[in-house]
Amino acid sequence: MKIYTRGGDQGSTQIYVDKPEKLDKHDIVLETYGSLDELNAQLGLLASQLQDRELALVQQVQQCLFQIGFALSASSNLKDKDISSLEQQIDRWQEQLPLQTHFILPGGNFSGALCHVCRTVARRAERQLVAMSKVRDVPPVCLKYLNRLSDWLFVFARYLNQQKGVEEVKV
Repeated sequence: MKIYTRGGDQGSTQIYVDKPEKLDKHDIVLETYGSLDELNAQLGLLASQLQDRELALVQQVQQCLFQIGFALSASSNLKDKDISSLEQQIDRWQEQLPLQTHFILPGGNFSGALCHVCRTVARRAERQLVAMSKVRDVPPVCLKYLNRLSDWLFVFARYLNQQKGVEEVKV
């Protein structure tokens, strides 16, 4: 299979839903796919810095992001239990963290700072998914997952920074 088709050279591309559909490359659907892809790539960079359990957690999130993409195109295996899994992990991390009583600056060690970058991309993807939901069917589980994922990434950043002994910078 060739990687290039020349089909998009004029500013449009084809997506595959129930039937193939041609869209302008600036369409909200493609903007949303692009943000999900960017988030997955940033998570891949984060994963390259992790080991063992944390690596597995990030790779599970990456799999779920692909499921959101599948849900937007036709079918998905994303379930409410995937959201519950994020919530349970947030709760486990928060049990180990000091109570947050202030805003903090994004940053810390490389992995923690990268979590904050991923969080901001997740928020953009969520905004685009909400916009897309105004013109297309978007399974509610996809919106819920992205909303919870940004919370997960925020707490994960705090957790990773704590593990490395990096103090939070209060605002």
